[in-house]
Amino acid sequence: MRHDAEDNKPLSEPVALILTSLASEPRHGYALLKDIAELSGGRVSLSTGTLYGALRRLLDDGWIRRFEQDDTSRDKQAYALTASGRKRLDAELERMKQLTRVAGLRLRESEAK
Repeated sequence: MRHDAEDNKPLSEPVALILTSLASEPRHGYALLKDIAELSGGRVSLSTGTLYGALRRLLDDGWIRRFEQDDTSRDKQAYALTASGRKRLDAELERMKQLTRVAGLRLRESEAK
């Protein structure tokens, strides 16, 4: 599990979407791909290679974990958000809120001039 300066960097959009998708329930890869497309309004479409590379890094970071599912008839691996992943997603949401507040204020100030 890595914990370093990377923890404070903004999340990439695909990583933020993966964590967001897993915040509501565990999902397997295909369900993640579909949910990410839906969450982004079709704007983000990940390849399976990109998704599974990100999932490996998130597992290494301890932000997600493998989730045992009842349906073991197929070789689908499901993933769930960990407490650490939820905390990291929450921190990212706070960072984005702060950024949008400041940016909105600056835009309003510049329009008033």
